[in-house]
Amino acid sequence: MIFLAFFSFTFSFAQQSTVSGKVTDNTGRALVGVSVVVSGLEKGTQTDNDGKYSLTLNKGSYTITFSYVGFTSNAIDVKLADGDKKILDVALTASSQVLESLILTTGTRSLPRSSTNSPLPIDALSAADLKSTAQTTFDKQLQYRVPSFNTINTPVNDATTLLDPYEIRNLGPSRTLILINGKRKNLSSLLYVQFSPGRGETGADLSSIPIDAIKRVEILRDGASAQYGSDAIAGVMNVILKDKFQYSTFTVNSGITSKGDGGNYGLAYNSGANIGAKGFINYTIDFSENNSARRSGIIDRPTEKATFGGTTASDAAIDAYLNVFPNGNNINGSGEIQSAKFNYNMAVPVGDNGQFYSNAAIVFKKVYSHANFRTPYWRTDAGLLHQRIPGAPNYTGGNNPLYEGYIGYVPTFDGDLLDYNATFGFNNIRNGWKHDVSITFGGNRQLYTVEHTVNRTLGAASPTFFKPGGFEFTNIIGNYDISKSLADNFSIAFGSEVRSETYNLIAGDTASYSGEGANSFPGIRQENSGTNSRYNLGAYLDASWDVTKDFLLNGTVRGEKYSDFGEAFVWKLSSRYKIHEDKAIIRASVSTGFRAPTLHQIFDQSTQASFVQGTIQLSGLFNNRSKQAFLLQVPQLKPEKSTNFTFGFGLTPNKKFSATFDYYNISIRDRIVYSSSISTSDPNSALGQILQAAGVVQANFFINGIKTRTQGIDYVLGYHNILLGKGKLGINLAGNVTLKNEIVGAPNNPKPIKDAGADILSAQIRSLLTESRPKHKTVLGFDYGIKKFDLSLNNTVFGPTKFQDLDNGGSIMNNIKQVFKTAVVTDLNFGYAFSSKISASIAVNNLFNILPKWKLELTGNSSEPDYASAKATLNSPADKSLLEGFLEFSGRYRILGYNGSQFSQLGTIFQGSIVFKF
Repeated sequence: MIFLAFFSFTFSFAQQSTVSGKVTDNTGRALVGVSVVVSGLEKGTQTDNDGKYSLTLNKGSYTITFSYVGFTSNAIDVKLADGDKKILDVALTASSQVLESLILTTGTRSLPRSSTNSPLPIDALSAADLKSTAQTTFDKQLQYRVPSFNTINTPVNDATTLLDPYEIRNLGPSRTLILINGKRKNLSSLLYVQFSPGRGETGADLSSIPIDAIKRVEILRDGASAQYGSDAIAGVMNVILKDKFQYSTFTVNSGITSKGDGGNYGLAYNSGANIGAKGFINYTIDFSENNSARRSGIIDRPTEKATFGGTTASDAAIDAYLNVFPNGNNINGSGEIQSAKFNYNMAVPVGDNGQFYSNAAIVFKKVYSHANFRTPYWRTDAGLLHQRIPGAPNYTGGNNPLYEGYIGYVPTFDGDLLDYNATFGFNNIRNGWKHDVSITFGGNRQLYTVEHTVNRTLGAASPTFFKPGGFEFTNIIGNYDISKSLADNFSIAFGSEVRSETYNLIAGDTASYSGEGANSFPGIRQENSGTNSRYNLGAYLDASWDVTKDFLLNGTVRGEKYSDFGEAFVWKLSSRYKIHEDKAIIRASVSTGFRAPTLHQIFDQSTQASFVQGTIQLSGLFNNRSKQAFLLQVPQLKPEKSTNFTFGFGLTPNKKFSATFDYYNISIRDRIVYSSSISTSDPNSALGQILQAAGVVQANFFINGIKTRTQGIDYVLGYHNILLGKGKLGINLAGNVTLKNEIVGAPNNPKPIKDAGADILSAQIRSLLTESRPKHKTVLGFDYGIKKFDLSLNNTVFGPTKFQDLDNGGSIMNNIKQVFKTAVVTDLNFGYAFSSKISASIAVNNLFNILPKWKLELTGNSSEPDYASAKATLNSPADKSLLEGFLEFSGRYRILGYNGSQFSQLGTIFQGSIVFKF
């Protein structure tokens, strides 16, 4: 009897039934992470990396719902008898509408990165796509995956170590809107003022987003001000966070350059839990550290003597110093960075159709970098800084024992960053109407410390430790969005946004800005500090109409009202037409847009004092509400206005191949620029008198100064699931070609500046705006998987860039440019799964150690006044070498020049990681 009872029990247990299968899109491509939920039960699962799933159920009747963002959900009734093993394969259909979250067909390596069924050009990158680059920050991952996205490491660090400027389509960081789960992310508090791409702008801190928290990212390569408001002129990037919990991961990664420096180390833990059948919490903790990498060049003596010498004694002192320290003790390359990041994403079901959701992140970052080394023949501050080598040669000459053994000093920079954002929201469906209400908080604060330097104005009383102050930006955003499908082929959406922004300039300690200020990084003066705020209200209406099963029309209008400058009204119309059984589409859009000036551009003011003919005079950035700007007749800032046009087509002739091609044309009127330094050698001119009355020798400011036009072509081709031996190969080719990036017409020079023959746009700034990003960029990638092995080989072609440097008005540099050559950077990533719980990868980024290379190029024509002297300079080996030395600060920045290049100067980097799943 006991045996029979045991047999009965085991037999009953064996009679449980299973439902399993594969979920694909309508082209047969597997979908990863599809939610598979049994209605009425707190039971569900998600599809794996092959799109497969499995459920174990008792006998009975069930409704199983398959849902995936960007696709129409599919609910299927299933009846199971004892012991059934039902195979249920499901194909989901992509939604005909572009969702608020911009998510389309993404989530698997085999899917095309740009949707061929969308009325708009969208790149869709999965977490696996991003990680295959083996880059350690989100912005650098995008650099090697998205051709229209560019970022740069500048060789001059200090505060810029906290934020590398980035952009889409050569339009600066402030014209790309960044969203987290469809909600606006806060801007950085740093206003970028270095002479490199992104000058005069700010953007969200992409490097603060932990990589392991990202599920996918969508990049809309089209203007979207009508949908989202300000900043969306070049496009929108939406970072989708991980949601449903499948397993925990613990990731360890480390890397080092081929020169043995620049080591990086990281630990990341991602975990969570599911709440019922539809709820979840997913969180990530990330710690990382990057050591500095030094790429200082050997100093070019003729250039150094031309800069700091000129007499027999001074030239001899330079030779004596460089005989011992050939690189001038300079430390440049990349700074040290330590960061700690925490992020969560959650949703809790409320009733049958409601959901409370939230996501938040907080990031702490600390950076450390060096300014240019102050050699004793440059800065003779030996009485203030006693960095000496006992018994060393008297490099500075003279008989003063104070200088005995003095080798100079290097100012150091410490930056502390806090970046945070949090969203809390609720959505539900009532009578077919979807309601979504949310509030978002965000902020970025940066505080600075400068050491090992002096304030020369204070003399012997100068400290060597300074607190120069910092910046803080915060915002609070409320959104209410409503949508409904009124018919099978017609839907509407409308909503509103309320946003409050605050920008705070934090004053430094008195010693950091008194007189000349702390050498290398003067502090923020007390009179320039302060807190400024504004708010705006926005509302939109969107309608989508499937005129036929092939023809789609979508239109959006939006109105905004700002407390500081008034109103804006924009619109957008997009369309898509399917051809030949959905195997080809034609799409186009036309829209207007705007970008409000940031509070940084309106209120930032950073002036410093310098000694001029025995007196202290001010120079620097003056905001548009200052006395100096008023006297120069610089008007207050107003919004930029844009017109966007795109036209493209997509092809999907079979399940394995897809291609998209899109042309874009973006015109921006009243574009805000950070002016060149305005000065004059004639104190009796109107400009000279204004500058004297304002107490300054030169001034910079922001102004709605120019109109620009940018045209180009984006293309994305993919060929996937190619059988090669026992594995499968995928090929991706994506590229961006800039056809035109130009300033249209003359700049808007205020009258006193124009009358003096000065210009808000120097040749250097014109070059930065129009030529400093790659003319073209292409990413060719190969992904091969076989059993437990996978291999990624990516080749990124960076096209030529140009810098017109050494801004000296009518100098020969008006006809000479620094041209960076086209280069191909190859990355190899090899991965192996030891088991279902442990996997590892080894990558070599920049496999062939390609470094930026540049040359000097003659521009213009013989009728221009400086052409002949420019040509003669390039034809003279000595003069040409001297000019090259000036461009690289006497060789200190030999690889990049002083303003950066189109890719990193660090060369080959070896990177490894191991992932534990549990």
